Amino acid sequence: MSKLKVVSEKSLTNNSRIVGLLAQLEKINTESAESDTARYVTSKILHLAQSQEKTRREMTAKGSTGMEVLLSTLENTKDLQTTLNILSILVELVSAGGGRRASFLVAKGGSQILLQLLTNASKESPQNEELMVQIHSILAKIGPKDKKFGVKARINGALNITLNLVKQNLQNHRLVLPCLQLLRVYSANSVNSVSLGKNGVVELLFKIIGPFSKKNSGLMKVALDTLAALLKSKTNARRAVDRGYVQVLLTIYVDWHRHDNRHRNMLIRKGILQSLKSVTNIKLGRKAFIDANGMKILYNTSQECLAVRTLDPLVNTSSLIMRKCFPKNRLPLPTIKSSFHFQLPVIPVTGPVAQLYSLPPEVDDVVDESDDNDELDLEAENETENEDDVDQNFKNDDIETDINKLKPQQEPGRTIEELKMYEHLFPELVDDFQDYDLISKEPKPFVFEGKVRGPIVVPTAGEEASGNSGNLRKGVVRKVHVSPKGDEGDKKPTCMDLAKEDMKDNGRTSQQQPGDQNRTISSTQGLNNDIVKALDRITLQNLPSQTGPGFTAGGKKDYSLPLTVLTCTKACPHMAACGNVLFEGRTVQLGKLCCTGVETEDDEDTESTSSVEQTSVEVSDGPTLHDSDLYIEIVKNTKSVPEYSEVAYPDYFGHIPPPFKEPILERPYGVQRTKIAQDIERLIHQSDIIDRVVYDLDNPNYTIPEEGDILKFNSKFESGNLRKVIQIRKNEYDLILNSDINSNHYHQWFYFEVSGMRPGVAYRFNIINCEKSNSQFNYGMQPLMYSVQEALNARPWWIRVGTDICYYKNHFSRSSVAAGGQKGKSYYTITFTVNFPHKDDVCYFAYHYPYTYSTLQMHLQKLESAHNPQQIYFRKDVLCETLSGNTCPLVTITAMPESNYYEHICQFRNRPYVFLSARVHPGETNASWVMKGTLEYLMSNNPTAQSLRESYIFKIVPMLNPDGVINGNHRCSLSGEDLNRQWQSPNPDLHPTIYHAKGLLQYLAAVKHLPLGLQIGTRELEEMGAKFCVGLLRLKRLTSPLEYNLPSSLLDFENDLIESNCKVTSPTTYVLDEDEPRFLEEVDYSAESNDDLDTELAENAGDYEPSAQEEALSDSELSRTYLP
Repeated sequence: MSKLKVVSEKSLTNNSRIVGLLAQLEKINTESAESDTARYVTSKILHLAQSQEKTRREMTAKGSTGMEVLLSTLENTKDLQTTLNILSILVELVSAGGGRRASFLVAKGGSQILLQLLTNASKESPQNEELMVQIHSILAKIGPKDKKFGVKARINGALNITLNLVKQNLQNHRLVLPCLQLLRVYSANSVNSVSLGKNGVVELLFKIIGPFSKKNSGLMKVALDTLAALLKSKTNARRAVDRGYVQVLLTIYVDWHRHDNRHRNMLIRKGILQSLKSVTNIKLGRKAFIDANGMKILYNTSQECLAVRTLDPLVNTSSLIMRKCFPKNRLPLPTIKSSFHFQLPVIPVTGPVAQLYSLPPEVDDVVDESDDNDELDLEAENETENEDDVDQNFKNDDIETDINKLKPQQEPGRTIEELKMYEHLFPELVDDFQDYDLISKEPKPFVFEGKVRGPIVVPTAGEEASGNSGNLRKGVVRKVHVSPKGDEGDKKPTCMDLAKEDMKDNGRTSQQQPGDQNRTISSTQGLNNDIVKALDRITLQNLPSQTGPGFTAGGKKDYSLPLTVLTCTKACPHMAACGNVLFEGRTVQLGKLCCTGVETEDDEDTESTSSVEQTSVEVSDGPTLHDSDLYIEIVKNTKSVPEYSEVAYPDYFGHIPPPFKEPILERPYGVQRTKIAQDIERLIHQSDIIDRVVYDLDNPNYTIPEEGDILKFNSKFESGNLRKVIQIRKNEYDLILNSDINSNHYHQWFYFEVSGMRPGVAYRFNIINCEKSNSQFNYGMQPLMYSVQEALNARPWWIRVGTDICYYKNHFSRSSVAAGGQKGKSYYTITFTVNFPHKDDVCYFAYHYPYTYSTLQMHLQKLESAHNPQQIYFRKDVLCETLSGNTCPLVTITAMPESNYYEHICQFRNRPYVFLSARVHPGETNASWVMKGTLEYLMSNNPTAQSLRESYIFKIVPMLNPDGVINGNHRCSLSGEDLNRQWQSPNPDLHPTIYHAKGLLQYLAAVKHLPLGLQIGTRELEEMGAKFCVGLLRLKRLTSPLEYNLPSSLLDFENDLIESNCKVTSPTTYVLDEDEPRFLEEVDYSAESNDDLDTELAENAGDYEPSAQEEALSDSELSRTYLP
């Protein structure tokens, strides 16, 4: 207890002592006392500041006057020792307290007082070295905290004072070091940087910077930091290039790289790279770097550094410099406009489409020479203090984020007479239901095989439909046999034998028996039935009919799978002969089947029950909405600009979700720089590049290579997008996407076919003309792949595939014509590597789960034919025709009135409307899956869905942009415009779907039925539809009279859906706790940034250590799945 008391008394004594000394110093200033006293007092304060942190805190605490007293004394004293004592005190305060105390000193006017002191000290002869060292040291510490420091220094003439000190004392390292530190602070101001450059600071620094030496490494480091800051000025950078300093820097770097074997001077090596990074910000610097063989030098040195993790900052900075200096290339295209042309009925007067049509035919719109964004380089003399790089003239065209567009000026709407054209779309408002059989007290069974239970999975087509009934018959085993002649060396078609099965009435559903295998399909039941039906019933090319034996006595058929074309070879007693007679109108070709036919799961005994059971998959309880035959019929009536005649297998088969979770892909450390290094190798080792075109929409006469080890590509089917493929290396391909029709940009959506692969080979795909500056591909998202061979083996689902995935800026220039007039823009690359499991398979890749216009029409037809008309009011109308002549469907869903009595009809007509729309952007296919889930839920027998139908009338436009979806666009319709930006004043000739959807809403408003509205977005999956519907039910309960009661079980279900955190949403989709999980390698998206941010990121990349919390997590906890 006595010890504590002594400590307390001592602390009190010290506090009282510093307060007393400061009070004494203030009195000395006021009375102009003798300098000896001031010298004594300041020395005592210095002793306390050096020895006690508490004293330093006391002097810089809020409300303390200690700093003002010291600065006042510094400003007024003429005694050198007193000045040195106060400067030492300030150094102690600032050094120990970090940025906060430096800012405190600046706030008290310290910068101006110290700069004035520097000016006064420079006039003395001879100058006091200790005084100069102290002043420069403290100014170098507080200068970065003063936003106006550069201006103050220039006005006080401090720039030349410091520069002359360095020139006169090059051998005095103790004085030169703080002077260089202060020059670094001066250079943060662009005007100061230019002024110093004119006075020879660049040449001066190169007298200090030199080859490897163990002496004066600290001075070398500071000199390099100062040089890097000065070279950010383009004037100084040009001066350095003109004097050949780029070659000098590279030579010095190689020398330090070779001799710094123990990597003790990494900061010096990094400082040299930072100087190179600054000087290569200008075009002349990049050219000098290339001419000095800088690409090869930095590539070789960075590859040698890869083995040492602590040298990652050097590797990352070298990579950044090489990316920046990589010569800009043009896309290997004849034009950046779409390969497909659609003549618009009306040409807009203004806007990008008008500019597109007004371009002279001789203009090269792929790239233009002025797009380097560098220069005239005349800004040197005009550099100002405004260092804000943001383009003040940039126009924000995103209506969702542009505040000025959120509340546009109201424009006069259409008159009621004009809106009467939509009256026929609302028969429910006038129908008296006298002709309907409304006696439906008991809910009639829904014809779907199962009810929607819980969350709806995505993507789902339920059970695969057979060719005739649209329902799969469960519990029937079908086996696929590979003919003995179908070995690898034999190119004869393989045969599939279908086991005899019992046929059931099409209108009846299969019975579920406990304990049997009714819940499973054999390894080939679902898909092969469709294939067999397809082979039997449709002609996929316009070929002459062929005849052959019909049904055999054993109840089996023989079907052929040729190498490239799927052709019907057998006659059917219930169908016409193959050929054009099968279907009226346009014939449709199905994509290639895998060349080796169906691979069996068990080579020894393909008929064994065990092999069938091993590959069985569980059938979902959801309704069956897929019918391959119906899909083919609908495709024949779908109008595309390229007039597609092929059908992609995933769209023909349909697909079910995989019965396993798909964890988020762990990002390998350094994957981005590895891919960039491989791109740089293209420039360094050009002889290794094949550069062969293997697919080209712009040149229909291109020859497909005959070599067996070259992949074959195709995108000529609905929603497909792939324009050109170039083979770079043996197993590496550059892919170029097609821009939206009547546009010269919007490249992101892809959907294409690959065939001719070999298993066990790592194929790298680079999609090189993406435009988004960021992508979830950098955070674990993977492309989707659908394997036909896997589908034949009863695994008909899209799966996430690919390794070494990253998204980064590349060296292909974007033309200012396509970049809205902005120059210097580059494209981005999605790169991923795939190992295919089967030889000569046919695989499809997509940005996200495809959902075509024909799929929508098929689903709507299945819903319409399956619903109970006594229970559900379902109408499918045509809102309008699109530019290419496709229909835009409008769906109405509600409950039928209880009877045709007046009260029930009134209740029916007075139900509020809910308006839903989706898929305004074609590339956002997940919106269609959300809409599909909503439609299935509203049409189900679920009690909640029934309550919703009884409470609302749903008007749904499930696809606002059919033409864009059909033709593989990413964002636009055939007008070349983003339809989501046309709501304010849509043109009926160019934006018919938006024009009539808006007219639909205006009509409802005119007849006093203004609906609730929701446009479905793309960040949620299918269960969002169910949750939205239940949300409407809650809204109904909250806004209805008290007597409107719901069953308790229904409310429990509602609460479960709404209040749950939705941790599990579907077998393939789980919600992330965080959207962008941290990974070890920081992503550098920009190679042109002049900021220090990317360097800091590179520095920090190698220093990352997992936190204790992260280390405590198990692998399973760290493995998360993602939302696309």
